[in-house]
Amino acid sequence: MKVKRSVKKMLLIIPIALLCIIIIAWASAYIYFKGGNNINAQAFQKRFDVATAPMNIHESVLFIENSTGDFSEIYTYGGRSIDSPMVVASVTKMFTTTCIIKLVEENRLSLADKISLYIDNDILSGLHVYKGVEYSFDITVSDLLYQTSGLPDYFTNSELVKNAIYNQDVYLTFEQYTEETKKLSPRFAPNSGKAYYADINFDILGVILENVMSLPLDEIYKQYIFEPLGMINTYLPVNEDDFVPHLYNASERIERPLLIASFRASGGCISTARDMMVFNKAFWNGEIFDKAILETLSGYNKLQFEMTPITYGGGYMGISLNGINTFFLAKGNLMGHSGSTGSLLFYYPERDLFFIGDFAQIENPGLSVRFAIMLAMVTK
Repeated sequence: MKVKRSVKKMLLIIPIALLCIIIIAWASAYIYFKGGNNINAQAFQKRFDVATAPMNIHESVLFIENSTGDFSEIYTYGGRSIDSPMVVASVTKMFTTTCIIKLVEENRLSLADKISLYIDNDILSGLHVYKGVEYSFDITVSDLLYQTSGLPDYFTNSELVKNAIYNQDVYLTFEQYTEETKKLSPRFAPNSGKAYYADINFDILGVILENVMSLPLDEIYKQYIFEPLGMINTYLPVNEDDFVPHLYNASERIERPLLIASFRASGGCISTARDMMVFNKAFWNGEIFDKAILETLSGYNKLQFEMTPITYGGGYMGISLNGINTFFLAKGNLMGHSGSTGSLLFYYPERDLFFIGDFAQIENPGLSVRFAIMLAMVTK
């Protein structure tokens, strides 16, 4: 009888124990996937310490928040703060993207428009000649935004630009950028199912914005982004009185105010981590435009091999965290942008986290992307 009672008791205990295990597992999974105050700030600190340990990193800042702000952490190195000016470099492209979206909302522009509607024929002629065929006048606004125009990248291939980056600071005009682009071979015909990251795409978008609105680009940014969001420390430098922070090339501290100002729509803005956090949240949460439009811009395309694992959507980067990229230690996607100066702006929806950072280092352009991936990996 005692044996039977023990067996009955065991049979009763087992399902109760299993139910408890299931409840605990479900609660743990809920906390993990929904995020919240369980996020380990010390894990971010350790990752930041590792990233700033190399001798070529002289200063850095990292700012992490969730949507509500009840998780908010700041990490600094080398005298930086979240209010220190920084060159946001190609993260500027998301400002340009925002303004293009605003014009689409206002029915002043369509992504299907040929860019020949807005750019002089003299500038376009000969810009995209692929296998003997002129495609310059077939490129659309969408091709530029999605990096599917096939245009080559002067930033990594032009000797004129390389000299300005590494040797002598000069201001380069839009006309010079287009001429440098014409010297290079396009990668493919526009809208052929391929993508190739090239700064010239966003340089052209900047000129399109100016021509549609009959305003200089710095005023357009102010009207649509900086003033509505109260970003008082963010600007596009337009004269020698506008401060441009220094950068580093390995151990060498360099000043490139003229060149950075000339990048304009593709990479010329100056901001702070505090201001960029405001923009990061506003972009993804629908504070500037109807966020439903992001659904139409989220079709990502693979870029050239050297940009792996970055893909490109409608004006911003996407990085898949599923699989070998993270050794299966993270999931979901990072969305946002990085810059060649070590700047980064990403949103991690899986954990409702917003990342802003900067390393002020041009020697290692891929550093900020790898760092953002590592941040996502330590959120569990």
